[in-house]
Amino acid sequence: MATDIKDTAHAVEAAAVMRLLPARPRLLALGEPTHGEDTLLDLRNELFRQLVEQEGYRTIAIESDCMMGLVVDDHVTSGTGTLDEVMEQGFSHGWGTSAANRELVRWMRAYNDGRPASERLRFAGFDGPLEITGAASPRQALTALHGYLAARVDADLLPCTVEILDHLLGTDDRWTNPAAMMDPAQSVGQSAEAGQLRLLADDLVALLDVQTPHLLAVNSRDDWDRARLYGRTATGLLRYHYWMADTSPARMTRLCALRALMMAHNLLATAARGPALVYAHNSHLQREKSTMQMWQGPVEWWSAGALVSAQLGEEYAFVATALGTIRHQGVDTPPPDTVEGLLYALPEDRCVIDAPQLATALGDTRPAPRVSPWFGYSPLDPAHLADNDGIVFVKDVPKS
Repeated sequence: MATDIKDTAHAVEAAAVMRLLPARPRLLALGEPTHGEDTLLDLRNELFRQLVEQEGYRTIAIESDCMMGLVVDDHVTSGTGTLDEVMEQGFSHGWGTSAANRELVRWMRAYNDGRPASERLRFAGFDGPLEITGAASPRQALTALHGYLAARVDADLLPCTVEILDHLLGTDDRWTNPAAMMDPAQSVGQSAEAGQLRLLADDLVALLDVQTPHLLAVNSRDDWDRARLYGRTATGLLRYHYWMADTSPARMTRLCALRALMMAHNLLATAARGPALVYAHNSHLQREKSTMQMWQGPVEWWSAGALVSAQLGEEYAFVATALGTIRHQGVDTPPPDTVEGLLYALPEDRCVIDAPQLATALGDTRPAPRVSPWFGYSPLDPAHLADNDGIVFVKDVPKS
């Protein structure tokens, strides 16, 4: 069996990943089992460079706020803002402090310098403006959508003025109150004003859609794409806030599913633009349901990867990353009867594994699930090994 497993391993290169797949996917999703390790982000950067140079990929989408990501995209495409400003303002979840993310942005800007627009690299955040403690105000997305339309269509077609939006929105701290995550009564998501905003947001998105021929004639497709992002984000946030005010037992399941839906809509929009590398936690990109133990019990929902894969088929590919050790977090050598333990016995420090071929090589030998001593690391689920197109295995992750 050891020989069979060794035969599934290849050097970590974009070409090796592509050989695992029947065709070049429109979305190549590379997952990570833990956040905040620059070793993994450096590997992501190198794979992206190879995909750009060898496979014609032009976009990278990461698990970061989709609205903030516009700041990064503006910088890498046209040089707007300084690198320091972009790292501070263009990333959510604290990702802007990462040296590897900084190098990614620097390299993309240098690559784009002097190239025509059709050849430039693009950056996208595909997460909603959400944190585990709450959600952003819909103000930025709603007013940006209104402003785009107000400048391009007859005023009589607009469902409201920006002053009405401002009045209904009120102060942003009403929306971002962190107490609302634990206490639905603290949420404004089911207030009368929020209900009116949901209807107006729907009308604004409909106006954007029905005016598509005119809007594309008078402005660039990039601007129209950005307006559609505003619309997706505004309606998604208002829907999310509505269910934050819910008191039913399904509340957290709905919230997790709605976040995944916002991610999926952003990924499908990215796919429409051309082939892209997607990078996020394995749990967001996997084809099976995601699960999480929360304060009120376990919840499960279809991940963004599952939603996108169902629509794109073979144009979506998922390669999970698995790790041997993260000793600075207390994650030591994996037990030999786990998937990670079997891969840890290979001589390579890092390799790409043909996951379906590995599942076949294991046959009826079902590896044991690995149990992580640290909540921040999620081992592979051996029951879903064959659902991955590949595995990137990194033997040891040193402290960043």
